[in-house]
Parts: sequence; structure tokens; C-alpha cells
Amino acid sequence: MKIFTKKRVALALGLALAGAAAAAYLHSQREKPIPESKYRTAAVDQGNITQTVTATGTINPVALINVGSQVSGTVVDLKADFNDHVKKGQVLLKLDPTIFNAQIRQVEASLASAQASMRLAQSNFERNQRLVAQNYVSALTLDQSRRELDVAKANIKLAEAQLARSQADLDNSVIRAPIDGVIIKRTIDLGQTVAASFTTPNLFQIARDLTKMQIDTSVSEADVGALKDGQPARFVVDAYPDREFDASMRQFRLAANVVANVVTYNVVLDVENKQELLKPGMTAQVRLVVGNRENVLRIPTAALRFRLSDEEAEKELKKQKAAAKPSASASAAASAALPTPADDDDLSFHSKNEAQRQFKIYKLDAKNQAVPVDIKVGLSNFRYTEVLGGNLKKGDKVVTRTLVVAGKTE
Repeated sequence: MKIFTKKRVALALGLALAGAAAAAYLHSQREKPIPESKYRTAAVDQGNITQTVTATGTINPVALINVGSQVSGTVVDLKADFNDHVKKGQVLLKLDPTIFNAQIRQVEASLASAQASMRLAQSNFERNQRLVAQNYVSALTLDQSRRELDVAKANIKLAEAQLARSQADLDNSVIRAPIDGVIIKRTIDLGQTVAASFTTPNLFQIARDLTKMQIDTSVSEADVGALKDGQPARFVVDAYPDREFDASMRQFRLAANVVANVVTYNVVLDVENKQELLKPGMTAQVRLVVGNRENVLRIPTAALRFRLSDEEAEKELKKQKAAAKPSASASAAASAALPTPADDDDLSFHSKNEAQRQFKIYKLDAKNQAVPVDIKVGLSNFRYTEVLGGNLKKGDKVVTRTLVVAGKTE
């Protein structure tokens, strides 16, 4: 009976031990729960990317003429105002002609006096010619009379030139439109005095055709390498915030503008303004299309700017050092395998150019941990960047930022 009891106890203990062992095995095999991700991510996808160059410019008429005055005077008649359509040769304003008429009469009197002096000198010269032939006067007297005749003729030419100038001043006192167009600016009023003694005053600004406008922009030197004539552009103005307008690049001007060590270049774009919605002087926010890719692998551009915190970066560095401990022989073999650079090979410039399009980003692994990935990028804009090479595929989740909860970074 005791033997039977001992067997039962041993069997119970064996079963208990087997159950404990099985439970321990199952517990060891049970997968640990995947921690929740503490990063904001975006999926790698395929789509189109358009690269643009942004600039701010001013809308101006293609042809803008400043109309001034060559003479001074008081405005006595004003025949044009803002927004008037004028024709070439049309009278815009008239200055008081009183002084100009007086100058003409004065010069005409001087001309009449010079003509009278010439007739007298002509008579004296002819008389002295006859007297010299009869030996009544000397040859010197004849020479003197010839000189007086030449002086009288010169005075007539001088008076005629002064008369022509006075007549031109009178004509210039009437300001006319030099082209067909629209008056967009007037800086003179009736009764105001125009002073043209030192500089030519600008009285009117006339735009040739407001249906064809241009945008004068300044583009940074970092972006001019991608610009070409004829490139399409889109722009918006504050007056129509919900509407985009089309434009095309017409000219890249080589003269550089340097302000506070910042170098920019002037770029001119053509704009059709058939409805005349765009007005001279409006500020335009321009986007020049410099590149376009269709159906390419892309990631959010924000992923290029993400960086690990200092603590996470230190952990990642330790992990990389632990994983990259080659033996001395392997290191020597790797060094021997490096190619010998040529004498004329500038490695610094080559490596710099290659590194300019290489970035390190982070993607989530199976345990929701951020792991670094080296990629090469192509076209880029504010939203997306093209991926040309690297260990990324469609559907991978790339990190764009760290999540923040209750004002603290997790």
C-alpha cells in the first residue's frame, strides 16, 4: 500500500514539473508586444513632382514712357487726366506762351537789324570796289569793308538760329503724347509752374498697351542655374487671392544686384492681360516651373529635415560602433581594396558634389523603431522629394517628426 502511494506522489510531482516546464516554454515563446510608435510618419508612395523657383516681383507695362518738358512755364491748359486713352501727337497740356512769343519778337527784331546792317555793308563794299578800281581809296579800305560785310552776314545767321530756337521753345510749350497708350500717372495740375532749368520734369506716364504686361522679379543666385527662356510660370496677386495667372519667362538679365552680400538677378516674365485685371504696380508671387517628374518614388520633404534627439543619436552611435568592429585583417583587406586616386583627380570636389544629393533619413522597422537609411534624391519641392536610390520601397514609413504629447516630447 505504501509503495502504491509513493508512486502516485511521484507521478503527481512529475506531472507538476512537466506542466511548469511547458508553461515556462510557452511564456518564453510568447512574443513581446510591439511598443507604440513615438514618431509621426508618412508612407513612401509614387506620384508626380514639380520643382519650382519662387520669387516676388512687380507687374509693369511692357512699354512705359515718361513724358516731360524741355521748357519752363505755367500750365494754362490741361487736356489729359488719369486713365485717359491718348493717341500719338494728341495735346496733353499747354504752357503759358507769353514769354515765348516775346522772345520770338525780340529775335525777329534782331534779325531785321542784322539784315539792315548787311545791306549797308554790301553797299559800302560795292562802292569801295569801284573806288579802288579808280585809285581813289586804298586796298586796305576795301578789305575792311569786305570784313564788315562778312560780319553782317554772320549776324544774320546768328539771328536766324536764335529765331529757330525761340520757335522751338514755343512749340515745346505744347506737350503732346509721344505714343498711343493710357495715362497711368499725372504729376502736374492746372496753374502749376513747370521748372525745367536743371532736370527734365516728368509730367505724365503713358503705358503703351495694358493688355500685355510684364513681371520684373529678383531671383536668388542659387536658383538661376535652372532658369531658361520660355519656362512656364504661375503667379498670384493680392487683389485676386483665389485665382492663379499664367506667365512665361522672357529674359534673364546678367547684371547682378548685391544687397547686404545677397546676390540676385533680374528675371522678366511676359503676362497676357486681355481682361485688364492686372494693374501696374501690383505685387506678384511667382512660381517658375523648372522641373517635372511623373510617377516616381517620393517621400515627404519633411523627412529630410528630421533628426534624432541627442539621447537617441547617442544610442544609435553606440549601436553602429558595436555592429562595425571588423578584425584587423578585414580592415587591412578593406584598406587594400580602396582605389588609388589619380594625380589629377580632385577628390574633394567629387565627394562634395556627390554628397550634395545624399541624405540620411529614418524609417520605422518592424518594432516601430527609427532606423537610418541613406538615400539619393532628385527633384524636390516643399511637399515631396524624389528618391533616386537607397533602401526604400513603396509603402515604407519614413519619420517626419517626433510626436509631442501635453507639451512634452515622448
